[in-house]
Amino acid sequence: MPPWFVVGAAAVLFPIFGYMTLENIHRQKQHGTRLLLEKGAALIRSFEAGTRSGMTGRRREDFELQRLLKETAQQPDILYLYVADSDGKIMAHSDTSHIGKRLRDNMDLKAISHQKKVAYRIVQQKEAGEVFEVFRRFSPTGGPPGLDGRTVFNQLFRDSFRPDENFRTPDLIIFVGLDMTSVEEARKSDMLHTIVMGVTLLFVGFAGILMLFLAQSYRAAKASLSQIKAFSDTLVENMPIGLLAIDNDKNIASLNPVAEKVLEISFDRVAGRPAKDVLPASLWKELEGLGDARGFSDKEIECAVESESETIPLEISAAPLREDGGAVSGCVLLFKDLAELKSLQKQIERSQRLASIGRLAAGVAHEIKNPLSSIKGFATYFKERYREIPQDFETAGILIQEVDRLDRVVNQLLELARPTVIEKRPVCAEELIEDSLLRIRKKAEENRISIETGFLHDRSVLLADRDKICQVLLNVYLNAIDSMAENNREKTLSISLNRPAGGKRLEIHVADCGTGIGDENLAHIFDPFFTTKAGGTGLGLAIVHNIMEAHGGEIQVDTKQGKGTTVILRFPLEEE
Repeated sequence: MPPWFVVGAAAVLFPIFGYMTLENIHRQKQHGTRLLLEKGAALIRSFEAGTRSGMTGRRREDFELQRLLKETAQQPDILYLYVADSDGKIMAHSDTSHIGKRLRDNMDLKAISHQKKVAYRIVQQKEAGEVFEVFRRFSPTGGPPGLDGRTVFNQLFRDSFRPDENFRTPDLIIFVGLDMTSVEEARKSDMLHTIVMGVTLLFVGFAGILMLFLAQSYRAAKASLSQIKAFSDTLVENMPIGLLAIDNDKNIASLNPVAEKVLEISFDRVAGRPAKDVLPASLWKELEGLGDARGFSDKEIECAVESESETIPLEISAAPLREDGGAVSGCVLLFKDLAELKSLQKQIERSQRLASIGRLAAGVAHEIKNPLSSIKGFATYFKERYREIPQDFETAGILIQEVDRLDRVVNQLLELARPTVIEKRPVCAEELIEDSLLRIRKKAEENRISIETGFLHDRSVLLADRDKICQVLLNVYLNAIDSMAENNREKTLSISLNRPAGGKRLEIHVADCGTGIGDENLAHIFDPFFTTKAGGTGLGLAIVHNIMEAHGGEIQVDTKQGKGTTVILRFPLEEE
């Protein structure tokens, strides 16, 4: 509990409950005073009524005020009862020893003798302690009819007063002394009860404020925890790498969507199960050897999953999960699929290799092209000179054909070596495909190959170099036709347009039902001078790859040996 909370609660609650307690004590004191005052007033009225009854009754000659005082003073809680005149002389007293004495209190007896309202004071006595004294004017009715005031006064105070000839009836005051012991005890008990209740209420209020503080702290902590949980859940679910957490019992504790996709397992299905039974063997081997206080980072492994015939390259990092006290509660594993990165690295290596080959080819082509012109010139000369000699004429013709073929190869080498320069213009994709198919229809018919097309019919427009893309399509068509040339079953060349979800790319699919490409050859099909055809140069697909890169596109080859090949050309759809 923070100190400022205790100080603040005390500063708020103490004045409130202190004031309530003091007010309650004051109210109880007033209530006790009122009870004693009412009791005294009732006694005075009762005494006056007794006096009137005694003076007007049949035995009025026997009535004595002194005897009535003594009998009345014998009631419980009444300490004394006396009557005095306005000069302070005690005319009658429940204790006869006080008759005739004078009061020494500094009281305005003249004013009190004319006061009809009951008043009170608290006096201190040696024997009785504090005494609650009630007083007011004593005014019993006059005596029987026909008696004067002197006779009545003499009848009331016959034992203590002898009027002279100049007598004037004095004003009288009656005093009643009440014992405060029972009232004080009750007041002290009530005060103690009030203090206890005040302290109790103080602690209850303090506890209430504490509960409000704790409730507010709980709500704030819960809201903060919810925000942190939402943030961590969003972070874990959307992070681009896989996350796997296991507890101390080596059971699966957490798995994010990327990890589910890479490992091809569902968290709902494997939650709480032993990691050994769920994870691939190569991944579990790394986790099994992880100590309680150590981890590792940036370690590459080959991981095999159920649906992949080949292993997936993964970069993994692992660390123990620690609680606040330092105890280890499990471990967390982060991993990243390196398949795409490895593919990009291979593409970079191939591009670097092609660049080196291109520079080499440019130098070689430059050195070969000039001698080829001379050789072709001499071959043409000998062909004309030995026209009459068939064998020499045919030999010269073959020499010219080979020189032309070598010149074409040199030109392709130069095209491969030179940077691909393109001029992008808006081109209708459907018209581009139709125009490119016109150039191979005759060869397709000669090989009994049917051509099928599937278009989107939305007049999709590409920003591309028309001639270069036609060159790409022709190379792909010719490779597909050559792949189906020796096939005796039904042969079909399928060309279709496709726009994947998102609509930011356009794809041209070229599919055949030929012999396919073997796995050992698939990785080298874009390398210069790699070919499986007897008369091929191995430069066609390398040039195709360069043209697609120049357009910001991609080329993908999906093949199954003996079932055919599908070439996918992807072009970005740029905004006009």
